[in-house]
Amino acid sequence: MMDFLVYDAKVAVLIAMFYMFYRLLLQRDNLHVLNRIVLLGTAVLSFVLPLCVITLHQTKIVSSELMASVSVGEPMTAGIIEENAETPWWGIVLAVVFALGVIITLTYTIVSISKVCILIRGCEKHPQDDGTIIAVAEGEISPFSWMRYIVLSRSDYENPCSAIMMHERGHIKRYHSLDVVLVDILTSFQWFNPAMWMLRSDIRDIHEYEADAAVLSQGINVRQYQYLLIRKAMVAGGYSVANGINHSTLKQRIAMMQNKKENRYSWLKALYVLPIVAISLVATARNVIDYQLADSYQKNVTKVTTQKKKTVSVKATVAKKDVPVASEAVKEEIVIDDDPKVFDVVEQMPQYPGGMAELLKYITQNVKYPISAQNVGASGRVVVQFIVNKDGSVSDVHTVYTNMSRQEKEKTDGQPETQEKAKPTEEEIAAAKADLVKEAERVVSLMPKWTPGTQNGEAVRVKYNVPISFNLK
Repeated sequence: MMDFLVYDAKVAVLIAMFYMFYRLLLQRDNLHVLNRIVLLGTAVLSFVLPLCVITLHQTKIVSSELMASVSVGEPMTAGIIEENAETPWWGIVLAVVFALGVIITLTYTIVSISKVCILIRGCEKHPQDDGTIIAVAEGEISPFSWMRYIVLSRSDYENPCSAIMMHERGHIKRYHSLDVVLVDILTSFQWFNPAMWMLRSDIRDIHEYEADAAVLSQGINVRQYQYLLIRKAMVAGGYSVANGINHSTLKQRIAMMQNKKENRYSWLKALYVLPIVAISLVATARNVIDYQLADSYQKNVTKVTTQKKKTVSVKATVAKKDVPVASEAVKEEIVIDDDPKVFDVVEQMPQYPGGMAELLKYITQNVKYPISAQNVGASGRVVVQFIVNKDGSVSDVHTVYTNMSRQEKEKTDGQPETQEKAKPTEEEIAAAKADLVKEAERVVSLMPKWTPGTQNGEAVRVKYNVPISFNLK
């Protein structure tokens, strides 16, 4: 919930910035279509931009010491510790207050829509040739439109006024009701933001300006139309989601009717949106560090680059003292898969669910130190390589580097072991070290699905290395 509150706060800042420049640059212009597009567009854009995070990747080579460590004799721990921070009490209070505000404003909108629908349902309906429907209500009511309905009182229907009908048809033709519903929903999530409420009010004003302009474009006398608006506005209406004649906006509407001046270059001022979008993207951009283990195990392996052949066989040259275990596999030829569908590095590297800390936690909690290795004192490092497939599954798990040794054991009573027990055979030592390799590969093979790596926006197969350290304490 706290993450959503942070997101909503970013939305509030963007709405305030967009709206402030709108008031300074565009509000007084009579390009109503442009102003409507700017207000609606920036309102929606404010909710979208915080979700558009530009990610800049930086590869950082880390020491091989930063690896999952499995020890005997003490609890297993990961190389990275992640703290679970509890939500403070004020955060809980803030979340509750925010949720209550959203519920109240949404409820108000739903109730208002319900009232209009109930009223229209009880009206006498008269379909028109242009697709609109005239709904005749009993009693005194100010004319208004909702979706494709024009709601009139009985007296207005029996004594129709062409100017009023053109005005309401202007609302319907321009889909103003959809604007109202959209803005009211957005306002419910920004109920604490004064800029959002002012934007909501300005949208309704623009609707009236557009409908007035539609009437005047038909040759209606301006003065007579203004008097008509004043008379009709005195009759009670009272539906917040409906487009109707509102007494509170008459002064601005009359002033806008008198404003004949039109600046054809006003649309250029709307370009103020672009730098705000750029600033927002820069502000929310983040640097992601892709950690890579220092490829020390590759220093002694011949690097081969091929262009056409799918596989290349090369001899690995590895010092025996560094790899006393699994020497049989090292001495054999290593096959390098040059399949272009398998990548070593991509734009977005695969991610273990929860990140590196969770990966290390998974390994240290699931690796079981082989009894055979404990008996002979075998310990060391194992680097396991695998492929993260397009669906996030793990395949082709195998060991690419080992560095193991044997620690001399001592009896718990301080007495030295017998000669036979102190010196296990070479076969026992080799078998113990092989068990360490098998255990590392077993745990890696059982990992849950990863978030796959992507290249040019598409999921691809990527090689990945995980180091595991076995320590006898």
